[in-house]
Amino acid sequence: MASKQTTHKPQSNRVRLVVASSVMLTFISFWRAAAIVLNDLGSSAFYAGGIAEEAVGKSAPWFILGVMLFSFAVRAVYVESCSMFTRGGVYRIVKEALGGTFAKLSVSALMFDYILTGPISGVSAGQYIVGLLNELLRLCAAHHWMHLLVAHADGTARQFAVDGTSATIAGLITIYFWWQNTKGIEESSDKALKVMKITTVMVVILLSWSIFSVFRTGAHLPPLPTPDNLHFSKDALGFLKHTSFARTLGLFGIIMAFGHSVLAMSGEESLAQVNREIEHPKLKNLKRAAIVIAIYSFIFTGIGSLLAVMLIPDSVRVPVYRDNLIAGITMYVVGPLALRIGFRVFVVIVGFLILGGAVNTAIVGSTGVLMRVAEDGVLTDWFRKPQRKYGTSYRIVNLVAGLQMFTIIVTRGDVIMLGEAYAFGVIWSFTFNSLAMLVLRWKYHGERGWKVPLNIRIGKTEIPLGLISVFLVLLTTAVVNLFTKSVATVSGIIFAAAFFVIFSLSERDNKRRHDLTSRQMREHFQLEHQDTVGREALEIRPGAVVVTMRDSATPFALKWALTHTDTDSQDIVVLAARMMGVGGPEYVDASEQLFSEHEQMLFTKAVSIAESFGKHISLLVVPAGDIFAALVQTANSLDAAAVVSGLSSKLTAEEQAYHVGQAWEALPEPKRQFTFYVIKPDGDALSFHIGPHAPAILPDEIQLVHRLWLNLRRAPEMKDLHHSDIVTYALTRMATEFARDKQATLKGLEKCMRETHSRRGLGTSHYEELDELGPGYAIRARASLSHEDSEATSKQNS
Repeated sequence: MASKQTTHKPQSNRVRLVVASSVMLTFISFWRAAAIVLNDLGSSAFYAGGIAEEAVGKSAPWFILGVMLFSFAVRAVYVESCSMFTRGGVYRIVKEALGGTFAKLSVSALMFDYILTGPISGVSAGQYIVGLLNELLRLCAAHHWMHLLVAHADGTARQFAVDGTSATIAGLITIYFWWQNTKGIEESSDKALKVMKITTVMVVILLSWSIFSVFRTGAHLPPLPTPDNLHFSKDALGFLKHTSFARTLGLFGIIMAFGHSVLAMSGEESLAQVNREIEHPKLKNLKRAAIVIAIYSFIFTGIGSLLAVMLIPDSVRVPVYRDNLIAGITMYVVGPLALRIGFRVFVVIVGFLILGGAVNTAIVGSTGVLMRVAEDGVLTDWFRKPQRKYGTSYRIVNLVAGLQMFTIIVTRGDVIMLGEAYAFGVIWSFTFNSLAMLVLRWKYHGERGWKVPLNIRIGKTEIPLGLISVFLVLLTTAVVNLFTKSVATVSGIIFAAAFFVIFSLSERDNKRRHDLTSRQMREHFQLEHQDTVGREALEIRPGAVVVTMRDSATPFALKWALTHTDTDSQDIVVLAARMMGVGGPEYVDASEQLFSEHEQMLFTKAVSIAESFGKHISLLVVPAGDIFAALVQTANSLDAAAVVSGLSSKLTAEEQAYHVGQAWEALPEPKRQFTFYVIKPDGDALSFHIGPHAPAILPDEIQLVHRLWLNLRRAPEMKDLHHSDIVTYALTRMATEFARDKQATLKGLEKCMRETHSRRGLGTSHYEELDELGPGYAIRARASLSHEDSEATSKQNS
């Protein structure tokens, strides 16, 4: 008999819509967080040293080391900002402290940083590949190997055009990641951690071999960073190239040199973006991640740049290896040529992985920043409209990738030009963030988890000397860069001004549109904001059915769920996940919950379909960082018995179930098992049991257990033996054998699998079996619609 529940009907005919404020997130360790940031930050080690030396001379490594030491202080500012009440990186911090105008300016500078991260990383990856190919061609020509293929008629080696070929490679990498992000690339901390493990192996070998070579050859340290040892290039002087001001004022020259090296510190914003997903205790793990990042980047970028100048001769370091210094080191360490060439190939592979990953990080980061701005109503809903097939914010991805391709084409693969412009966005985004934190020291007096050190208290007034010092260094460097980086200044100001105008006009138009949408939402829906998701908020019973809905044009999952569910005994909750951009908040205030026209159409369609079936549904909106984590966390919070989802356009049903299973495994206890249904457009359904489940045992396997039981029962001491005892003993013994001899156990199990599977045919089990999907422990059952259900669904579709 169905249980009854007393509900209170709203005073109007509006449909109740619950909007959650807490963002559904997956959580990662500080090691994984550090790996994600280092995949962005570590890429600068491959090009920062060469760009800095081209600008300021042979003393450049000392300034790189100084920048890496100063990055400890900048990172401390980000840690303090992450420990406060406000979240979401530079944009949210600046908006909270200085208002919307400064926030739009800061995010415009940050976008300039992100847009250039992709091209400079992609071109640098191309430089390492082209440098290796040209080196191999020269060696082959010198040793007369494949002479006709590798050499011209005059005997000189054929060479690829370095800048043009590098730009082509960068363009191909950008196009690849554009398409991956359009489809919806899976962001994985596992991948980032694997890349950093490989990179760490390369760094350890590189530094150990280089230090040994330094002592063996007696190499000398580069000249100290004094004004007399600075030799600026014409481009490095910028607007001051025809004056003697930079040469006569020593301190100004040092600040200039520091400014030309500051791009080695890029990637710090990534720390604020991954902060929301760091596991508990969040602040402690955030500080651990910051220390790991600081030490790693100091050793790799700082020490690596120093060793490059010490080992690579002056005659070839800048002319030949300026854009691939790490590869240049491998050619001048002590050892056989074949071994050095082999290690250089390894360095190029690692460089391609981390630099290619930085291109993707730039697209993901730019998209995340623009999504975060769009969430605040600064960008129009036109940018946020999901791609019909993949459901991604493809228009933002198109904009970012288009700007990156434009940059690659305009600069023609010139790393120096890219590096000079890149530093503009880096330094100004840091400056705006530190200024905002300084203002918040006086504006916000609430509790902080941590503060930048060096704070002096005079009476009731606290003077943040550390924060002031960091801000002044950043501001001074930023102002000096305006006069000495002509390309960066002109391009950066034009870019930032263009984005600021776009943001301002878009925000004005968006406010008008959102006011209209909000009025319509209030007219048709009874909006209720809840901090967390729970059955009490939705007034539903345990064992509900959660149905995901992404597109109003493809409501197959909802129609299937309504056809197969008796809503008198089981509630249906329609879930819409509002994806938060990278670096978004952990909590979204009710006043910031802006509904788009797409969401309004989605909910209206859901209610219309439910009314056509004559059934009641509950509506729920949850902010999410990851769709699968949001789905599983919501199902667990609602004590749901089933989750129904449409078939993804980019994943198979098995892959969807695999990701759901992984998200379920990541849940803290207690967690409920449920059935995950994937609905195809034709109404066919596949079901996956999420959580540990009893395996499907064939009749002959049951007979085997029974025969063993009969035989063992003959022994007097086995009179109390049960069938389950035999299974338990067999499993325990197998676990012991596996621990003692893993390979033998696997071989025996593989043989058993082949024999068992060969005997299985159709109809041997109630469920159609599927190989284990991994952490979700899922098996599949095909649930086709009956003739009557098919007719009912056909009527609803028509």
